[in-house]
Amino acid sequence: MIKINNEIFDRLTAEARTSPRGRKNLNYHSQASDPLQRLLNAMEPGTYVRPHKHEDPDKREVFIAFRGRICVIEFDETGNITDHVVLDWAAGKPAVEIAEKTYHTVISLKTGSVAYEIKDGPYDPDDDKHFAYWAPAEGSLESKPYLEALIQKLRLEVE
Repeated sequence: MIKINNEIFDRLTAEARTSPRGRKNLNYHSQASDPLQRLLNAMEPGTYVRPHKHEDPDKREVFIAFRGRICVIEFDETGNITDHVVLDWAAGKPAVEIAEKTYHTVISLKTGSVAYEIKDGPYDPDDDKHFAYWAPAEGSLESKPYLEALIQKLRLEVE
């Protein structure tokens, strides 16, 4: 039995806060070849996840916000926002499923945010994510202003 609890959330959050990327994963799948990938992802405000899609092979992805607030944004092929939701367990909006071939990103809106991610496997770093050409690369000088522009455009509150 795998137990997921606040002790794990607290440990991952502490690691995310000291990580240069502002996030920390804990995988529950035993191998990259598993047909179902499952992981916790602690994310702090300011972390940037470059918009991407899971295509060829096509994969669905589910985000469940166990703690904090996390915005999930979907885009069209040219970078226009097509939909978004703020996941917040306490507010009765805990989860979202993203269809395969859909550009998306996630934004942490509150310190201590932790999501459970479920995605079709297997995981192959060479073809897992197809990054959006219109979004800056993670770690680039443009990534922070791009993230801030998304937050402003959607009028999101970051705590």
